[in-house]
Amino acid sequence: MTATEPQLDGTEIKWKPTRDGYGDALVEMGALDERIVVLGADLSDSTRALWFWKKYPERFFEFGIAEQNMLNAAAGLSLAGKIPWVSTYGVFVAGRAWDQIRTTTCYSKLNVKIAGAHGGISVGPDGATHQALEDVATMRVLPNMVVIVPCDYYETKKAVIWACKYVGPVYVRFGREPVPMVTGPEDPFEMGKANLVHDGKDLTIINNGPILYECMKAVQALKAKGISARLLNMHTVKPIDREAIAAAARETGAIVTVEEHQVQAGFGSAVAEVVVQTHAVPMRFIGIQDRFGESGNPDELFKEFGLTAADIVRAAEQVLEAKSRS
Repeated sequence: MTATEPQLDGTEIKWKPTRDGYGDALVEMGALDERIVVLGADLSDSTRALWFWKKYPERFFEFGIAEQNMLNAAAGLSLAGKIPWVSTYGVFVAGRAWDQIRTTTCYSKLNVKIAGAHGGISVGPDGATHQALEDVATMRVLPNMVVIVPCDYYETKKAVIWACKYVGPVYVRFGREPVPMVTGPEDPFEMGKANLVHDGKDLTIINNGPILYECMKAVQALKAKGISARLLNMHTVKPIDREAIAAAARETGAIVTVEEHQVQAGFGSAVAEVVVQTHAVPMRFIGIQDRFGESGNPDELFKEFGLTAADIVRAAEQVLEAKSRS
């Protein structure tokens, strides 16, 4: 991936990892609230929790490769009045420590924040064992858990700042590789509310996470074909923006969801749950189709797993054909 790329309006767009937004937000909020502490599991450099460690070493706790123990300690710290951030890869925390998150954190609605790094297929060379492709499903099913998947650096930073102020369990998912910074510091971030990126009348593309730029390119490609696509950036998986989804279904009559996650039980499934209860319309799902990840360059993996703008365009054309028959 390049450092800059032409923006859709002709300007240059910069790239930055979403994990950097997490690291910067921790340092910023750590200066404002001494209750914030960070717990690491041998991956603090990669998750950017190291930045907090260097700034506030007395408020950082390294647990090594012991995710279950780390979650229990975070629960205890929250009961002592602290605001703990648990930092590790999403595949480890949402897998190995799920029981501790369910029974210790969520059941008691403790004020524990979970940072799930290395989300999605774009982790690249680290491969299947490190690519979190199921974590949104396992986190969104838990009562009391808020699940946020930001699209870029600024949105990640805003999500973390919001989570520091919210009382209750939160899971924030972010990635490793640089992604386009398609939002700015002044753009709104409201938990549970989607942002309208582009309005349209023929169908709606609903994005979740850093794949947003591919959706933006797809919207322009569809426009060149005479197709008007609405684009929603839905950073909050739970609680999901039911109003925006219902309006999209009612007003455009067809929906394509896009995510870097298994399509089973993930973001697309969450959207579909709302659609069938409010205004049933044809849908298509862009995401990982019941496969494990692979090692490779992120761009190559996007092509292999069908996550490119061209794949989104094809799904849009298919759902429009289904719409015409309904």
